[in-house]
Amino acid sequence: MAIPTAQIAHSKAAPKHSSPPARTVTANGAPRERNCSVGRTIDVIGDGWSFMILRECYFGVRRFERFKDMLGLPRTTLTDRLRKLTTLGLLRQVAYSERPVRYEYQLTRMGLDLYPVMLALMTFGDRWLAGRKVKPLQLIHEGCGQPCTAVVVCSACKEEILAREVTYRDGPGAGSGPVPDTRTSRRSTDPTALERRRPSSVARALQVIGDRWSFMIIREAFFRVRRFDDLQTRLGIAPNILTDRLNRLVAEGVFRRVKYQDGPERFEYRFTDKGRDLFGPMLAMLRWGDTWLAGGEPPLILTHTTCGNDFVPTVACDQCLKALSAVDMRYRMNYRDPAAA
Repeated sequence: MAIPTAQIAHSKAAPKHSSPPARTVTANGAPRERNCSVGRTIDVIGDGWSFMILRECYFGVRRFERFKDMLGLPRTTLTDRLRKLTTLGLLRQVAYSERPVRYEYQLTRMGLDLYPVMLALMTFGDRWLAGRKVKPLQLIHEGCGQPCTAVVVCSACKEEILAREVTYRDGPGAGSGPVPDTRTSRRSTDPTALERRRPSSVARALQVIGDRWSFMIIREAFFRVRRFDDLQTRLGIAPNILTDRLNRLVAEGVFRRVKYQDGPERFEYRFTDKGRDLFGPMLAMLRWGDTWLAGGEPPLILTHTTCGNDFVPTVACDQCLKALSAVDMRYRMNYRDPAAA
């Protein structure tokens, strides 16, 4: 559904509960943006192929040719993504052959700690994108021995977190910083390629929200920014790109358009239940960004209004409510594992 041209007109009404602008420009014209652990995380993993390489690492893939076979990536693309993930510190190269010198790629602590984000996206994909199909993987938590689903809970009371139950305030890392020069926000030209060899609920989630601008629009919506002009101003996004991403998110069922003015027609973009369910993955990204990219100074402090405590989002087993990590998990595959072939 296309956005009406009237939607591009200036909107005088401001959203409720507004937060500081996401992007500003200094006196010398240099762009700066609000410090945000979600945004920093997306700069690292917002590219779908980088996430799929990490997914294969969690399945035990280590070597270049196996990554290439499993993902069907061109050598240049795979080389670029592996170099990026190694430079950022999520992977490390370890020599396994001297003549000729060959390397495998092993997860660092930083890379392993991204696993809960993967689980949160998997839960979203299982819930909303599998249709009538059986979900590709059943998680088994070795800690309690039970089949489980990953849920994002409050670290204080262990209750599952819902968007309407969270407030926030500035943390010690609040403020703004320069926009990274290396940022990319292009959409994949073939999002279905992410599932070329393995059915994957993570890949299905990334097909919906798998570029930086879509993530950023969703993030602003959780700050209750709902109108076209407000989104454009706060994100510094070109109107045609914003139009494209909003249309896609409406078509995917993440947003619904709600008219708030007749003459001319103007609309707000409000979450559907499906879109609201992205709050868990966003919180998981925020926690990882706070841990690894914020220098010990989180930009936001979150409060769970249900229990009244400040909290750290925790991706937990829905059976025993203990935090999940890569070393604690087994899988039951509901498809033929291509690695076995």
